[in-house]
Amino acid sequence: MAKDHGPSIKNDEQYEELLNQGMSKEKAARIANDPDSGKKGGKAEKYEERTKEELYEKAKEIGIEGRSEMTKEELIEALRNH
Repeated sequence: MAKDHGPSIKNDEQYEELLNQGMSKEKAARIANDPDSGKKGGKAEKYEERTKEELYEKAKEIGIEGRSEMTKEELIEALRNH
């Protein structure tokens, strides 16, 4: 049973697990308080199935430096490691 973190944390168990994974308290609280968290995964298209341009745009959105010089494979690796 998870410790009660007060009324500001909606899912104490998920919050603790996220903290154990090394997430900041702020980010863990944001995820644990999202009623849809844990239900979202698995719907995104795999990186290998995306075009280089789509990968570039995602890298730009995230702020990956050097993206304009990267190959598709390098973009995939950078996105996975970000």
